Amino acid sequence: MEGADILFFVLAILCEIIGTVSGFGSSVFFVPIAGLFYPHHEVLFLTGLLHVFSNSIKIWLFRKHIAWNLVWKFGIPAVSFTILGAVLSKYVDALQANIFLGVFLILFSVMLLMWEHFSLKRDYLNIVLTGGISGFVAGIVGTGGAIRGLGLMAFNLEKELFVGTSAAIDMGVDFSRLWIYIANGFSIENAIFLVPMLIAASFLGTYIGKYLLGKISVTFFRRFVLLLILGIGIYLMILAFM
Repeated sequence: MEGADILFFVLAILCEIIGTVSGFGSSVFFVPIAGLFYPHHEVLFLTGLLHVFSNSIKIWLFRKHIAWNLVWKFGIPAVSFTILGAVLSKYVDALQANIFLGVFLILFSVMLLMWEHFSLKRDYLNIVLTGGISGFVAGIVGTGGAIRGLGLMAFNLEKELFVGTSAAIDMGVDFSRLWIYIANGFSIENAIFLVPMLIAASFLGTYIGKYLLGKISVTFFRRFVLLLILGIGIYLMILAFM
């Protein structure tokens, strides 16, 4: 492995650790980092692969902490709108999509930080809306985990339930968008050697993340997730205007 490949591998592991602890997956960190190494369409494909691997591991590790009723209600609209977003991804300007996502993440995370006891009623309409929005964004820009995280966070789930449920939903989202990316002609022909590296990063990052999750309190977990989402929103805005 060359120096750049080793750096990419280490960063992928760190993305998986943070993605597991935060509960909304690694793509929101992995997409901008992978973009420093590979073209945008290859990044989308690599992200889909990484998430399929990591979510398989998460579902196994958190199998006792999955709210399956929420998975189906949230996941079906998420997958449906992911397909729509993925189909439209080749027509959408990535910069404009990231600006929109950045503004949304900043506003919503600040609101939840200011009103810590705010929660959405876990009714059918709220679940379907948050699922559909997160899926659509995931299909277009490659990462909808932060929006899904905000949606699930607003339902005040326990941390293990949050992570396990989010991973189960994300699995359907990633499988669906991966096939659409293939149909769109996206591939990793020039980076096929990364597949074993992504599998290893998924396993190591998820396992370490699960260990760390057991060491933190629910209050710290909620604030950590919201501050991460806020930071991601600010980062996206900085990138857009650089």
